[in-house]
Amino acid sequence: MPDTSPTAPATATSPSPPAATGTARVGLLLILVLGSLSAMAPLSMDMYLPALPRVTTALHTQDGLVQLTLTSCMAGLALGQLVAGPLSDSLGRRRPLLVGLVCYVLSTAACAVVPDVRLLIACRLVQGLSGATGIVIARAIVRDLFDGLAAARFQTTLMMISGSAPLIAPIIGGQLLRATSWRGVFVVLTVLGLVQLAAVALRVPETLPRGRRHSGRLPDTLRTMRGLLADRLFTGYLLTLALGYGTLFAFLAGSPYVLQEVFKASPQQYSLLFALIELGLVLMTQVTGRVLLGRFPSHGVQLVGVTGLTAAGTLLVLMSSLWHQGLWPVTGMLCLMAVSLGVSSPPSSALALQRAPQAAGTASALVGTAQFLTGAVAPALVGLGGHGSALPMGVVILGFAAASLLAFVALVRPWQRTADPLRS
Repeated sequence: MPDTSPTAPATATSPSPPAATGTARVGLLLILVLGSLSAMAPLSMDMYLPALPRVTTALHTQDGLVQLTLTSCMAGLALGQLVAGPLSDSLGRRRPLLVGLVCYVLSTAACAVVPDVRLLIACRLVQGLSGATGIVIARAIVRDLFDGLAAARFQTTLMMISGSAPLIAPIIGGQLLRATSWRGVFVVLTVLGLVQLAAVALRVPETLPRGRRHSGRLPDTLRTMRGLLADRLFTGYLLTLALGYGTLFAFLAGSPYVLQEVFKASPQQYSLLFALIELGLVLMTQVTGRVLLGRFPSHGVQLVGVTGLTAAGTLLVLMSSLWHQGLWPVTGMLCLMAVSLGVSSPPSSALALQRAPQAAGTASALVGTAQFLTGAVAPALVGLGGHGSALPMGVVILGFAAASLLAFVALVRPWQRTADPLRS
């Protein structure tokens, strides 16, 4: 039976914005600025990773407390999007973005000078909260400027930039530690924040006209969120994306132990394998956005991606429990996982925002928060199984992949779609 649901939730039934056209043109500098805003999370997290042992020593504290500096930043990145997204729908994109960047610069600078770990945890929380504005508003700006297939392709460009950050951020952090202390990492992040602030102030226009803004009152914001989540298709796309990313977070949490301690890869081998897997994800998002979408139905592309994720998880579990395969077959399945995520994530993200033309900031906040929540849950689940084999990581990857597939089939119901939402 054909789907008869509205093309957008009740909170966003107005026509798409006039600026959201497939032929909208933006400058290269704006692309780079929005991409750098999307990369704030991995830069803030991963540049700091090589410095963790030095922080423990320098602040005379315990490893567990230093680990909380990562947790607090991740929590801030998740919660901050729920605030910044709705604010940008009511105040416009520029003001919340500029205020968020100012707070990011100040909190990052504070991280460089704090005298003890508890203050560092607090400053990292503020850093995450303020850094979230760039992530969520960058996606909303894309939705303001583009519609349909053009939005999906622009989103893949942002994914390429943000996806490249985890590849280079630890390397940059490690090289910085050869010349400076762990505090120097935060000094560099502060400088990067200042550059972003200047670029946004000079080059990012206001993309949300006053006539399309919401009131900004809490009841209205909650009503908008409730309306979005009540839209079956929006929730289906959101869960397909967020649960799919759970496989990546499970890999990030488990791979250092699995590849190095279980399969005896050297640190240098692990770095190369990690880069290879991440590169597969980054490249496949580009292939999907620029080649597959527009030539093939977007729901068909999604189905291939989530099916590939489930196949990779299934084979990882079998290799770990029954077949007892070694390093290279397991790495191959992790590459299949990354490539499959690169297929499923671009259409999932674009289709979710497509459902909310008049509430792009709030929709972007819900999408980003859901992703970071899986980022908080996945490492804990992998840790419950211990690090003695690849099986716990494989089980968690399979669980998230199967849940992503189930959400897609049960909520999106692709067999009911008669037209491609990204081309209609």
